[in-house]
Amino acid sequence: MHFTSNTAALTAALVSQVRTFVMDERKNCVSDREWKFRLKGYGYDLRQTDRGTVLTTLPQGVEICTLNA
Repeated sequence: MHFTSNTAALTAALVSQVRTFVMDERKNCVSDREWKFRLKGYGYDLRQTDRGTVLTTLPQGVEICTLNA
């Protein structure tokens, strides 16, 4: 597989789109519990860490980004 210099920009763009999607979902929910439930349906999870709320993948638990939730 060949990676170009655009890989970092592409990754940043994807993370930005995922963060926007997740925060838009939060606006549609009446509680944090509902938000977490909905995100699990999309294959995401929220974890509380020292850095704040972190969005991760399910079931691997790969950290995607931090959220200002």
